[in-house]
Amino acid sequence: MGRSTDPRSGIAGFASSASPPHMVITTRFEVGGMTCAACVRRVEKALERLEGVESARVNLATHQATVDYQPAGQTPEDLVEAIARAGYEAHVFEPRTGSGSRPVPAGAPQEQWRQPLILALAFTVPLVLLSMGRMLPGMHAWTAARLDEQGWQLLEWVLATPVVFWAGRRFHRSGLRELRHGSPGMHSLVMIGALAAYGYSLVALIAPGVFPPGSATTYFEAAAVIITLVILGRGMEARARGRASMAIAKLLRLQATTTRRWTSGDWQEVGIDAVRPGDRLLVRPGERIPTDAVVVDGRSYVDESMVTGEPIPVAKDVGAELIGGTINRDGTLTVAAVRVGADTTLARIVRMVAEAQADKPPIQQLADRIAGVFVPIVLALSALTFVVWLLIGPDPALSYAFTTAVSVLLIACPCAMGLATPTAILVASGRGSDLGILFRRGSALDLLAEVDLVLFDKTGTLTEGRPEVATLKARSGDAALLSRAAAVEAMSEHPIAEAVVRAAQTRGLSWPVASDIQVAVGLGVRGMVGGAEVAVGAPRYMAQLDCETSDFTAALQTIAAAAQTPVCIAINGVVQGVLGVADRPRDGATEMVAALRAMGLSVGMVTGDQQATAQAIAGRLGIDRIHAEVLPTGKGEAVDSLQKQGLRVAFVGDGINDAPALARADVGIAMGTGTDIAIETGGVVLMRSDPRGVAQAIALARRTRRTIQLNFVWAYGYNLLLIPVAAGALYPLAGLLMNPMLAAGAMSLSSVLVVFNSLRLQRFRPDR
Repeated sequence: MGRSTDPRSGIAGFASSASPPHMVITTRFEVGGMTCAACVRRVEKALERLEGVESARVNLATHQATVDYQPAGQTPEDLVEAIARAGYEAHVFEPRTGSGSRPVPAGAPQEQWRQPLILALAFTVPLVLLSMGRMLPGMHAWTAARLDEQGWQLLEWVLATPVVFWAGRRFHRSGLRELRHGSPGMHSLVMIGALAAYGYSLVALIAPGVFPPGSATTYFEAAAVIITLVILGRGMEARARGRASMAIAKLLRLQATTTRRWTSGDWQEVGIDAVRPGDRLLVRPGERIPTDAVVVDGRSYVDESMVTGEPIPVAKDVGAELIGGTINRDGTLTVAAVRVGADTTLARIVRMVAEAQADKPPIQQLADRIAGVFVPIVLALSALTFVVWLLIGPDPALSYAFTTAVSVLLIACPCAMGLATPTAILVASGRGSDLGILFRRGSALDLLAEVDLVLFDKTGTLTEGRPEVATLKARSGDAALLSRAAAVEAMSEHPIAEAVVRAAQTRGLSWPVASDIQVAVGLGVRGMVGGAEVAVGAPRYMAQLDCETSDFTAALQTIAAAAQTPVCIAINGVVQGVLGVADRPRDGATEMVAALRAMGLSVGMVTGDQQATAQAIAGRLGIDRIHAEVLPTGKGEAVDSLQKQGLRVAFVGDGINDAPALARADVGIAMGTGTDIAIETGGVVLMRSDPRGVAQAIALARRTRRTIQLNFVWAYGYNLLLIPVAAGALYPLAGLLMNPMLAAGAMSLSSVLVVFNSLRLQRFRPDR
């Protein structure tokens, strides 16, 4: 496997490539006014109907829409207009990840609900005391002596009106907009329920004679409590969503705002926006690294835990790469800026986390489709409940019919359904970034929880990726043979080639320049050295060249048994010696494999090594599936063959030649220490070289899946159970009816509980 020699290919390497102008582009929008899963489906349908729009994904938790469209067919302004026609406000989302900036806040912040809540409570509390207090034993006579019943009802009207029409004005505006567009949602249900209670009560106050005897009852307190409880629930939900959205804000706080730049013979403090690639910057102990850079002078230890999740500071010397936002611990460093602004690793991480939070996994797409028809069904059920109670209910039938119909409207609001998945994805992606695990798409979290087999590339993933020559067997003249091998291998960037060259350098050998180099990808290389043809490569490469290896059969078996990769050296068609190249397993690889198997997963390895060597390495690590002697182009085929067996496969790799396999797998997991192409292809990126991150990522994905499932059980089970109760199913059995006030409180509570259940993911610990 060849590794990129570009200095950007390390952990800080996230160079992005722009899409050609004719390709489909992706734009994100902030969408205001969404309250439930029905709103989500409505916005998606409005966007998907536009010509040129390939897909639209709307997230209730972040209040964002992500749209894939052809720029020749639509403009961002067209998309904003389509959202407006659906009844919502929208503008293009601009995260502004430069220094000192913050992302646009997602959703309705808690502050927007504070003032309406204060007013609602100020009027609703005395209203409830006034209404309910008259029903207490001994209070009726006392209150009747001071004011007649109509007078008390008039006082209730005075207290309820500001709550319904001022504190609740947002519900009325949005509800009317929803009804005007023929797509009722949560606000429609709240508006209809509150106004029905208020209007019924107002008519009962003004003209009680129009009602049948005993049914001219006022529900002013119910109307006010409905509005107050929904506002309280929305405020709590907004606060919880704000906690869930802290991941991006935490990342942005890592950015330095100023730095010292070498200018005109002196260090001058400048804003980070003034830094350009190539500028020399001074970083003193305790300061944050201002931008992605490389050390040009000095030595220190740098704390990269906030980016990689690795708690141990990393030694940095001249030539070492630095990630912007990490902390310099001990020494003073002079660094040269490599990437600045939106090109830095931190900016890329922010974008990855934001994209993951905005993405919609398949399980949520199904939920949104259900919610799209749920609200009309609820309206129909409410109407049916009213009619049934009016026709067959006991006296006063109208009062019973009204109470049950309003309760059905309120209890069935699908807010919790819309929040079940996105809030869990929001929290999990943020928690993953804390651990150095980046989910590039929210769907990767969902898919990773379902994998059956984890297939690893060997070199650079399970092993250090820096092999060394451990064994050398030659007919004669070890040094001369190694020198000739180094001559042809010096023209290759393959890790084994680099190991051969390092071995020759360690022995102080020199070699002539080789010519007529021919590389057989994944097999070996040959060329002319001092008038002789020298070929270096795997035993199967020797077989292709008709070079007999039987004289070294014992040596090859010994090398394979020691888990070393055998390399043959042939001169003029005759094998003159063999090398054993050892690539040490990464720390934690054995523990990671054991952890995956304890989760019930099968673990596989794909390598170009011959079968005996691969089996030795797999045995040492505890791997049960081996794909040996696989050419770089065959990794994707190995994934495909496993998928055809009905397995869901996660592939873990770090090299350029891993990109096809990463793309073909159900989930691609790229090591952040690998190449940019691998990182761009993987659905999950591990920001450190520790392979234990794979097990941690899967554990987090499974925990997230369980959380989503629990959210759905609560959201759907809650509605399915309580709609019949609200409709009066318990009345024939126990004489119980649900008060509309309780229905409003229960509806708000369901959303809050779903959000707080998702917030438990913030406490996820990998070692558990």
